[in-house]
Amino acid sequence: MKFFIDTANLDQIKEAQDLGILDGVTTNPSLMAKEGITGEQNVINHYKAICAIVDDKVSAEVISTDYENIIKEGLALAALDPKIVVKVPMIKDGVKAIKYFSSKGIRTNCTLIFSSGQALLAAKAGATYVSPFLGRLDDIGTEGLSLIEEIRLIFDNYGYPTEILAASIRGPLHIIGCAKLGADVMTGPLSAILGLLKHPLTDSGLATFLADHKKAADAAAAKA
Repeated sequence: MKFFIDTANLDQIKEAQDLGILDGVTTNPSLMAKEGITGEQNVINHYKAICAIVDDKVSAEVISTDYENIIKEGLALAALDPKIVVKVPMIKDGVKAIKYFSSKGIRTNCTLIFSSGQALLAAKAGATYVSPFLGRLDDIGTEGLSLIEEIRLIFDNYGYPTEILAASIRGPLHIIGCAKLGADVMTGPLSAILGLLKHPLTDSGLATFLADHKKAADAAAAKA
């Protein structure tokens, strides 16, 4: 499973990249605003800065919701860097735009997926990725992981090459659940990724090893 980080924070992206497990980055207007990135040129420059850090696959989201302007924005974003994946919302004109981008060899990420039917339409249009939002489904009392399972079954039934990019990841259990169900990609905050490192037995075991090593070293020093 590929690991993407869902942020526009350059320090967090660098930390994940330095960890050696990062495959890509997803962003959206809310994440840009969270980092205080406003204004068209500043957003463009920030995307370029992100692309300079990672090896590939930086999802950059269009703001427009009508076909013509989605195409215009998407083409401009794709031209910024070969690493850019154009992120398009799951709406009628978005699906039409995905079909256009696919015909031009431009990678796309269909975002705001909340049903298997939406994922199916995006895959039919040629989306590179579909992004089902697990955490937001959990928030309204629906099990988000069940959507991953449905989409995986449908895509496998018909051999769609579209990858399932599990989004709105809230923690390590979401990541493990997605991995068990066969999601191709997960995108989440740095905290969720780093949470996979944690286990109390690892901490206590390491503490025991270090204490034993110190005890042995002290004993050897005392004999010397």
